[in-house]
Formats: sequence, C-alpha cells, structure tokens
Amino acid sequence: MKRRTFLQAAMISPLALGGCDRADSPVVAAASDAHLDAMRQDWRALLAPDAEVSLTLAPLRKTEAAWQASLSPAQFKVLREEGTDPPFSSPLDTEERSGVYACAGCGLPLFTSRMKFDSGTGWPSFITHIPDHLGTRKDYKLVLPRTEYHCIRCGGHQGHVFDDGPPPTGQRWCNNGVALRFVPA
Repeated sequence: MKRRTFLQAAMISPLALGGCDRADSPVVAAASDAHLDAMRQDWRALLAPDAEVSLTLAPLRKTEAAWQASLSPAQFKVLREEGTDPPFSSPLDTEERSGVYACAGCGLPLFTSRMKFDSGTGWPSFITHIPDHLGTRKDYKLVLPRTEYHCIRCGGHQGHVFDDGPPPTGQRWCNNGVALRFVPA
C-alpha cells in the first residue's frame, strides 16, 4: 500500500469509527471547513514576534539584475525562470518545527507548518495556503495543463498544485524548497 493511501485511510478511519456513515457527510464537511478556515486565518499565531517577513501585499518590482544580485543562482533559476529544484534536495522537505514558510524572494508568508504534510515526493507539500498570498495560472510546459502558483507580491515561481493531496482539501501544493525560507515560531 502506498504511504499516501495509508495516510488518507488513517485520517478517515476515526471518522468512520465515530459513527459517520460517509467521510463526506455534512457534519464532517462542516468540521473540516471550520478547521481549514481557522488554519488559513490564524496563520499569524505561528509567526514569531521578531520574524523578518513582509506583511505587505504591495507588488515588489526589481530589475532582473537586482534579482540576480539578491538571490542565489538556484533561487534565481526557480523563482525568476520557473525552474525546479531536485527532489529531496531541500531540508525544508523534512522540516517539522512550528513556524511559517515565506517566499525566499520577498519574505511574504505563504504557508504554515500546520498546512504541511509529507507527500513522499521530495518537495515541501501543503494542503492549503495563506489566503491572498499566492496567485495561479495554467502551465503547459509539459504539454498537459498544470496549475502553477507564484508569490502574489514578487511574482516568484513557487511550484504547482495537484489534486492528489490528503483530506480535507485533496490538494497538494508542491513547492520548490529553494523558493521558500522557513521562519520558526
């Protein structure tokens, strides 16, 4: 059994044992929606008081030369040229502390540790994101359409979102590790 399948079954099993006939029952859906809403809205609770992050959504514009000067070559390739870092290359894939994941380009918080899960893909993965901090667009680079997402503030490429994640969203926001900076709580 694949690990992801096992984890999905393990997450649903307590609901079944609790007397729910279906995992998508209105009671379960309402609880999941409330939990997700809280996770999305209460992200600042995981932000250290002295955290060096950006809290503005005002667009950040720099020349390509300025981006090259402020980013490592790997960060530039991913954030500005929509590259991909190698799987299992980022220590953020196995990061387990509480905190916030911010854009490596501009410092805007994008995800929290409560949103993270181990997808087994080799990249940091999340079930949801901080509202209004990411933008999406269709990507046809591999012929079949994918949904690419980027930092709303600096436009930096972060990764792709897939519909093979765990409940309650079923989404996997698969992020390039080099495009993120972890800020412990």
